[in-house]
Amino acid sequence: MELLELILVLATVVGVADGNTIRVKDNAGQTITIKLACINAPEATDQPYSLAATQRLKQLLPSQSPVVIRSTQQLKTGRTVAEVFVDNRSVNLLLVESGNAVVDPESLQNCSESKTQFLIAEANAKNKHLGLWQQSKVKFKFYAK
Repeated sequence: MELLELILVLATVVGVADGNTIRVKDNAGQTITIKLACINAPEATDQPYSLAATQRLKQLLPSQSPVVIRSTQQLKTGRTVAEVFVDNRSVNLLLVESGNAVVDPESLQNCSESKTQFLIAEANAKNKHLGLWQQSKVKFKFYAK
C-alpha cells in the first residue's frame, strides 16, 4: 500500500465544479481541486444527465460541508484524485448507487477496499434504470486525465 493511500485529509467543501469534480479547502487553508476516484460522471453540459449528476453532487456536498478526503493519485494537471467521505459514507459510491455516475474501470484499482461495492452499486442502478441508466445505451466522454 502506498503512503498516499494512507493519508486522510479533513477539509471543507468550497464548491462543486461538475458531476465528479469538487473544490475543497484543507485545514491549512489550501484550496484543492478533487476529481472523484473510481467513477466517471457526465461532465460536458451538452451531455445527457450532466446537470443531474452535478445537482446530485451539490445535494450530497453543500458548500461548507465537512468532508474526509482519501487521496489516491496526484494528476499532472494539479488535481487530486480521491475518495470523498461525508458522515462515514463514500460520496463516490453514493453517486454510482443513484445512477449519477458509472464505475471507471481504469481507476477502480484505486478503490481496492470498496471495489466490489462499486461494482454491485453500478449493477443495481443499471437494473433499476436509475439516473443515466434510463438511456438505452450509456456513453459519454471521459475527462479523467
